[in-house]
Amino acid sequence: MDIAEYLAVIDRLCAREFPAERDRSDLVVGGPGYFLAELEASHGLRPGCAERRAGAADDFHALKEALSEVLDARKGRRQQPWGMLTLRVRRARGEAIPEPWSELSLRTDELNLWEPDETGRWLAVGVADRDPADGIQLLAAVTAMGPP
Repeated sequence: MDIAEYLAVIDRLCAREFPAERDRSDLVVGGPGYFLAELEASHGLRPGCAERRAGAADDFHALKEALSEVLDARKGRRQQPWGMLTLRVRRARGEAIPEPWSELSLRTDELNLWEPDETGRWLAVGVADRDPADGIQLLAAVTAMGPP
């Protein structure tokens, strides 16, 4: 996909009704009040290839920033990068963190975040690269609830 296709996915998610229960279709997970979409994924990265993985992660972070620049023009300037460490700590202490924030906190280190516009929905974009045994993904979350 390219940035125009990512924007089309995000626009569709902003316009769709949220599902009543957790559901997965294609590369989108949805639940009450949220969607979480995999916009792009790495392929063929093996855990033992740290240098290649680091290069791919850099490419995904650059892609996130390029998408974010376009989203800034469409939605207004994003907030400061939203770090996920606090949510991970709160989750580890037993606090219930709502979705999609709980899953995002486990998969990403920080998010670019936009407050609701005329859709009334928050938008977050991040790179899932925390697990060295897993691929790298560019993720977008559309949610009715801001970060906890």
